[in-house]
Amino acid sequence: MKQRFWRIFRLMLLLAVVVAAIAVLLVTRGAGEIHASLIIATALGVGFTVLLGTTLMTLVFLSAESGHDEAAAPHIHDDKDEE
Repeated sequence: MKQRFWRIFRLMLLLAVVVAAIAVLLVTRGAGEIHASLIIATALGVGFTVLLGTTLMTLVFLSAESGHDEAAAPHIHDDKDEE
């Protein structure tokens, strides 16, 4: 399970870097004076946001697949089956 998470995490890290690079390119193409702090803030903000979102979604899917959700709340799944 850990190996699968880290493999997915590495792919999501690559995605975050690519999206952050695209965001920086779009910001630098705008008109006006561009400071280094704007570029750094854009890269870090977009990169970490994408990385956090994709990591949390990966954990949700891996948790659901491993059966941890059912073990935590078995009565919820039983109620749905009765209806």
